[in-house]
Order: sequence, then structure tokens, then C-alpha cells
Amino acid sequence: MLSSATSPLHLALCCFTLLSLHFCAAAPTTKVGFGYRLVSIEENRNGGGLVGHLQLKQSTSAYGPDIPHLRLFVKHETQERLKVHITDAEEVRWEVPYNLLPREQPPPLGSKASTAPFTASEYAGDELIFSYTSDPFTFAVKRKANGQTLFDSSCGTMVFKDQYLEISTHLPKTASLYGLGENTQPGGIRLRPSDPYTLYTTDISAINLNSDLYGSHPVYMDLRNEGGEAAAHAVLLLNSNGMDVLYTGTALTYKVIGGVLDFYFFAGPSPLAVVDQYTALIGRPAPMPYWALGFHQCRWGYKNLSVVEGVVEGYKKARIPLDVIWNDDDHMDAAKDFTLDPVNYPRPELLDFLSRIHSQGMKYIVLIDPGIAVNSSYGVYQRGMAKDVFIKHEGKPYLAQVWPGPVYFPDYLNPNGVAWWVDEIARFHELVPVDGLWIDMNEASNFCTGKCELPANHSCPVPGSKTPWICCLDCKNITNTRWDDPPYKINASGSQAPLGSNTIAASATHYGGILEYNAHSLYGFSQAIATHEALQGLQGKRPFILSRSTFVGSGAYAAHWTGDNKGNWVNLRYSISTVLNFGLFGMPMVGSDICGFYPAPTEELCNRWIQLGAFYPFSRDHANFASPRQELYVWDSVAKSARNALGMRYKLLPYLYTLNYEAHTSGAPMARPVFFSFPNFTASYGLSTQFLLGSSVMVSPVLNKAKTKVKAMFPPGTWYNLFDMTKAVISKDERYITLDAPLNEINVHVYQNTILPMQRGGMISKEARATPFTLIVSFPFGAAEGDARGSVYVDDDERPKMKLVDGEASHIEFYGSLREKTTVTVWSQVEMGSFSLQKGLLIEKVRVLGLQGSGQAVVIEVDGEPSADASGAYFAETSPMHQEKVEGGNSRSSTVVEVAGLSLPLGKKFSLTWKMGIDE
Repeated sequence: MLSSATSPLHLALCCFTLLSLHFCAAAPTTKVGFGYRLVSIEENRNGGGLVGHLQLKQSTSAYGPDIPHLRLFVKHETQERLKVHITDAEEVRWEVPYNLLPREQPPPLGSKASTAPFTASEYAGDELIFSYTSDPFTFAVKRKANGQTLFDSSCGTMVFKDQYLEISTHLPKTASLYGLGENTQPGGIRLRPSDPYTLYTTDISAINLNSDLYGSHPVYMDLRNEGGEAAAHAVLLLNSNGMDVLYTGTALTYKVIGGVLDFYFFAGPSPLAVVDQYTALIGRPAPMPYWALGFHQCRWGYKNLSVVEGVVEGYKKARIPLDVIWNDDDHMDAAKDFTLDPVNYPRPELLDFLSRIHSQGMKYIVLIDPGIAVNSSYGVYQRGMAKDVFIKHEGKPYLAQVWPGPVYFPDYLNPNGVAWWVDEIARFHELVPVDGLWIDMNEASNFCTGKCELPANHSCPVPGSKTPWICCLDCKNITNTRWDDPPYKINASGSQAPLGSNTIAASATHYGGILEYNAHSLYGFSQAIATHEALQGLQGKRPFILSRSTFVGSGAYAAHWTGDNKGNWVNLRYSISTVLNFGLFGMPMVGSDICGFYPAPTEELCNRWIQLGAFYPFSRDHANFASPRQELYVWDSVAKSARNALGMRYKLLPYLYTLNYEAHTSGAPMARPVFFSFPNFTASYGLSTQFLLGSSVMVSPVLNKAKTKVKAMFPPGTWYNLFDMTKAVISKDERYITLDAPLNEINVHVYQNTILPMQRGGMISKEARATPFTLIVSFPFGAAEGDARGSVYVDDDERPKMKLVDGEASHIEFYGSLREKTTVTVWSQVEMGSFSLQKGLLIEKVRVLGLQGSGQAVVIEVDGEPSADASGAYFAETSPMHQEKVEGGNSRSSTVVEVAGLSLPLGKKFSLTWKMGIDE
């Protein structure tokens, strides 16, 4: 749905270029604005960049008065990143706080910086060019290498009012767009023209399609393929105010209800380069502790500690891996943060339980909500009131309702609020040594709306209520301010709901008079920052935080799950697109509730969901209290699927942890769209039913009921089945191939030219990571020549920072070569190997796929010298390979060759060389 204030909407022919006609997104029947003219532009000699001044051409009354004078600032901040910043020239306007998201600031308004006249029509950097026209003012961003226009605002009229900003850009029909979340996209990862894209953090279930959900990420990636060459770039509008983004397929229009136009353009040109450049600005993804990559079990409704103990025992008996057990709010005393239920979770028994699971390497995480119960006997509330840390409305703490009943919301923009929060977490950790925190309901969610008071004639919360989410406060809607009732209505909750509907009133104020109207979508982000600070200060360990509400930059502090999904087949499919989107947003540690949050999943669905969920970066089963129990051991068939899929995950943990390292150092998503590795494979641009882990592991799940086969698409080359490495898919084109997928099996393949580090696995990551390594080396099926590469990163994952430090981490690059069918060499290069040596990490097998013949006479060297352990090495039985052919495949033969009996120290460089005996 689109705003009634701008309907009826229709496509309008808006501008003409010498090359082609373009269509803008939409034009209202009433003219909203007439644009601006550029009256001056100068080069800033001090900090670089251009400073321009814009003057309004003609005012209108639609959505309020126009701002008459604007200041333009343009700067190439890096070789690949361009900033275009437009704000009021005379009054400071709201922006995302620079202390919250650190970045370079434009010159202060009215500053007398040294300038020089700028007379050119273009301002070129190393990769991007900024160009402009003066009257009316428009601007464009082009790629320097080929002159391709990436952004062109001449399509529409720029409007800049206090509570309404609008700007548009042309787009070629061939552009594929991704991003603009958070929302559940039924059409898959690629944005669909005419679908609504509204950004405003909102607590509505993820089952709501094309609606503003828990996070706000106003960034999109644009992938184009012209002449067979793909190139990607990204555009970020850094603005925390609510906005609608209208996408027609040939244009994109922003309609924002406040703030500034603060654009960042990222040149790419590869999708990986785009995310690298994006996270270099917003913050690299947070490093995860190793155990966080294991499997997690949670449920809202573990009513007492004995139930939790039974769950842990259930996984152990079923031989299903489990690293982390969670509590929703069941551990709390009357749903109050930082408390324990003295009856159902008595502290002595809980501490004994934690001591037992901690000794095994397991971890424990609990939920905390931001709403603090209004209760004069509650110490957390007392200390918060004493320090004046709560968001206010008309000078008093803003009263809302969440699970404990009446609550106040902490203000994480207030330094005192952050210090109080850090202290409360430290106090709680003394009470219960939790290993991470889950921050939920932080959009912020409110069961009531408007200005509320404690009821005079009834209790709130209602004693014994089975529906605590029904508002029991006395409330009145707030409609008498321009913040609560702005002139332009964004499509909030998919229905133009008031901005304060079931959240904090837009006219409420944060520290320093900051309006909730402006800062609303930053609430979860600011809470994650404060929580990260608190956990990092405890024992100096690497934090783990899971947050529902997110913003640009949240990935530097927290992981994310996709919220309240439904236990049905369409939500299983939708989860892939949302997970992939968050990789683009710089939050690679993401997953969906496996088997669905509610209602009851079927046994078959849960089979298929754990098969997929075992390969989410964040893998957790979670359910609603009203749903039947759905732990993976409840059904025998699901337990079998879990042992199979999670068994493979735990073997792949060194690979996943290395992907986490790559994410932290370069922003690279852990789960990626297929086009990230194959950008010229245009058939993958909309592919949303498969994905890659890293660059070369393909996951192809069953997503439909009563199916035992799956149609999968493979970019050209050889793909080896990780569950049965004698099977290979050889793809030559864009056609789908049908693969067998029995109920307990999922198809996971590794691409040619890869070296994949694996370990033996185990029931818990602590034991799995100590087992010997096997290197899977994949060459093209039956090829005469080939090269393969891979790497592994290992460290002390307790350290807060994830970086190479001698004695605390090791990074090993693996290489493989095949020459003239017969000569095979596998070798390594080691950075800082002492940590691996201290841990006694060994390589016990090297398995090579795609060869012809059988191996003979392996020569082994370690650190350039013949290995003393070579005598124990041997060639395991050679296995013939089978092709799961697509049309156009070949019929060559191939084998799996394994060198076993090795004891190669991971921390020392090695080489293995042997000849292949081939019967011609």
C-alpha cells in the first residue's frame, strides 16, 4: 500500500536525455515541490570536497513549508566511496549521531573554511565521478572506468521540507536491486517493482509480507550486467527517520519524514567489494566466539530449571550436537529484567546446573527486554530512577506496557543510561554467569499506544492474565503534535499506522531533547552498543549478543534472528532471502527460528527446516509457549535429519569460523547469494532457494511439502556432494538439475578449485575443534590441469578481538595443483603458526576429488624438510566417482584419492606431492 496523501499514483514521463526516455517513480496530483537552484559551489581547501549552496525555486504548502536554503557537501572519502550530504544551510538538523556511528563529518554550518572557486561540471575521484546541473539542481554519480551512470536525480524534483524529503534516481530496467530492509520478501531476494519498501523499526510478526519489520537498513546493492560483464555498486541513505522507498523498475524514489540527505555511494565493482566498502564505513561485523557457531536450543515456556535440564539431557541421549541452551523470560521473577524466579529457577540449583554444563563447554544465554518494570521495590527500577535514565514525555518518564506490566524505557542515548545499563548487567552477571545476552522487543515494542497512566480502578498487570499483551493501562492517543501526526504518512505496519502505534510516542524525548520521532529506529542499535560495552567489560571475553531490532552498523555489535516466523512451508522459503539480506547489511551472523516460532510445525516440515537451518550462520531452534514441544529429538525422523545435517555443520566448523574471520576483516557475508561468487551467471540474480556458504559451498534445501527431489541450479563447473564425495554435478549452462533428496537428507556441494578444511565433528564445538583436520581438495572432474585454494583461521576465541597475534591465532593458506593429469601437489603457507602448535592441531587426511587413476608414492615435506612421519602415510582405497549429470555434461571418469595416516602440524608449512597412475 502507498500513502493516501500521494494517491492516485501513476507513472509520469518526467525527463528526457539524448540517449533515452526515463520514467520516474510516481507523481502526485498536487505538486509537492519545485526544486532548488545551485547558486554557488567551491572547493574546500582544508578538509577537501566541494561545498555548495542551494536556493529554493518556488515554495509549496504540501507537507509543510520548504527549507529555503540548503548546504551541499560532496567528498570522495576513499578511492571507492563518495559522500553527498544535503542539509539546511542555516539550522542544524537531526542526523544519526556521530558518536553512535563514527564517521567523517561535513564542515560545520557557517564555518569560514578556506575555499577556492570550482568551475568544472564534474568532480572526479579514483573510481567515481560526481556531476551536477545548476538550475534546477540535480546530481549524478558515474563510474569512472566506463562512464556508466549509477545514480541520477534528474528524474524527479528534489524536495526538502522539515518533515518531508524527496529525491529520485533513474534506474535501467536491467538493474537487479537487493536490500532495503528489514522486511519479509515473498518474491525472493531481488527487489520487485511496485512492492512497498517502508523503513521504520516495528514489532509486527515476520509473517507480515512487504511490511516494515524490526530493523531499518536504507541501503541497496545494484547489480548490472552489460556486455557479459557484471558490475555492482551500493547506495546508502544514512537517515534514521521513517521513510517509504518506491521502486518502479526504472526509478527509485525516497520519501523521508525528517533528517538530512546523507548519501554514500560504494563503487564495488564486485558484490564482495561492495560489502567490504560498506562495512568499512559502518563497522566490520562483530567477531563471534567459536561456540556461537554451534547449535542453539531455546523455547518460550521452559517453566522451570528441571525442564531445561531435561532438554540438555534429551539432546545428549539423541546424540544431536548442542552448544548453547537458552531461556526466554521464564527464568525471570514476574518478567522483570535481571532477576531470577526464586521458585522455578532458584539460584543455587541454577548455578549448579551452569557449573556442570560449563565444565563440558556448553553455554547459557538469557533474554532481557528494554522495558523496566515500574515497581518501587525493584532495585533495577530504583537505581534507574535515581540516575534519571528513562525516556520522557512531557517531562515525566514515558509509561508503556510490556511483559512485566507497566514499564519505563531506558534511554541509551543518555551517557548516564548507558552507565546504568552496564552496571545492571555486571550486577546480573554476578548473580548468574550467563555467556551472552538476547535483547528482544527493542524496536521498542509497547502493548499500549499513546499517553498512558496507571489505572485507578483495576490492576495492571491483570493478575493471572492469559493475555498479558493486552493493554491494561489507561491511554489516550496523541494527535496534537506534528511529530505524532506528521503531514506525510509513511506506510507504517503496511497500513499507514500512526508512528507511535504500539511503540514509544513520537513526541517523547531522549537525552538532550532528542525526539523519538528522529531517533526511533536507533533504539535497538543503541541498546546493542551499550550491551556490548557491558559484556566486553566482564572478564575481558568476546561478547555474544542477539538483537531483534537493528540499524545500519548493528552488525559490529550483535547477531540477529529474523523474528517471529510461522511454522509453515512458505516461511521456510522466506527465511533464505532474509538471511541473505542481512549479509548485505553487514550482519552476517543471522538465522531464523528453526521449525518456526508458531504454531505447531509438522514432522516433515521440521525435518526439512533443520536440514536448512543447520547451514544458517546462526542456527537455533526456538518456539512459542503455545506451540507443542519441537526440540529436535521429539521425532525420531527429525533427530535423524539433525544428526545428519548438524553432523556436517560440526565438521565444517573450522570453515564457518574462518568465514566469521573473513566477515570481521572484510565484511564478507557468511551466507551469500550465488551471484557473489558468480556475478556473470545472470540466472542466479534472482535465485532465492539456494545459497552459498562462503565462496564455494552450495546449500540446496527442499522447500516444499511431500517432495523427495529438489531442482537446483549450479553455475558452470564441477560441484561435489559433501555427504557423498563420489557424486558430482557437472554443470555447463543455466538449466536446473533434479537431485535426490530423501526425507533425512539435504544436498550440500563444494565447488571445484576449492580446498575445504574439515574436522571430525562432535557433540559440542569444544570437542569438535580439537579433532584432526581433513583437507578436501576439489579439482574439475577428470581434468588434466587444475588449481585449488582455501584457508583456515584458528584462535583463542575468548579474546575480545579477532586478529592475528603471534601465540593467540594462526592463519593458514592451502594450495593445490594438478599438472598433466598425473602430478598432484598440496601445500600450505602459515602465518603465526605457534598458536596451532600449542594446541596440537594436526592434519590427518588429504582427500582429493576429480582426479584420474590412483595415487602413487607420496612425498611429504614439513617446513622444507622431509617429514619423519611420512612412513605412516598411505593411500586409502581409491573410490570411483559418479556424475549427477546435467544436459551438456561429459562422460569422463574420475576418482577420489585420499592420503591418510598423516600427522601434519597445522602450524607448520607442508607439501605433499605424488603421481597418479592412469590406465590409458
